[in-house]
Amino acid sequence: GAVRVISPPSLPARKRESIFTKGVVSMIYTAKGGIKRVVAVRMSPGENVMKGLERVCADHGIHNAIILSGMGSLDGCEYLVPIALPEKKAGYGYGSPIKVTDPVSVTGVSGMVCHDDDGNALLHVHINASDNSGTVRGGHLTEANTVLLTFDVVIGELGDGLEMGRAYDEDLEVFIFRPKQK
Repeated sequence: GAVRVISPPSLPARKRESIFTKGVVSMIYTAKGGIKRVVAVRMSPGENVMKGLERVCADHGIHNAIILSGMGSLDGCEYLVPIALPEKKAGYGYGSPIKVTDPVSVTGVSGMVCHDDDGNALLHVHINASDNSGTVRGGHLTEANTVLLTFDVVIGELGDGLEMGRAYDEDLEVFIFRPKQK
């Protein structure tokens, strides 16, 4: 069957050309490997989610991993979503954090444990969360999130051969994922 490409209607044609076609070479980075071990984590009430994940990774020597699954509850929620930013080269970036002040039920967690060129861990975590009216929200988790009752994640550490790099992209003006084959 034919593949149908749908362009985002809110993106002006001039930006669509500059981002996706004009002077941009298509780049797809790949690397392969397997899961070496799995670490299950439960965080207690009051724990800062991102700091807790960073501590777990440090304690277990995890530098290349994926979050396989996650759920729980947060005492409010703060996250980022991409917005139009005309001053950026790509026309988009992350704006101010979105804050939900009521408790939320986390219905899904995904993410990666990457590292920079110096080996420093860089977590990239996204969540889906339902507020007290049942409205589901989601985005890039910030460091301002605290566990309400429990926060449970399963981390899959990746084996040798695959490096989960993350670096700042000058053209997009954001940090991006750069998988590398060892």
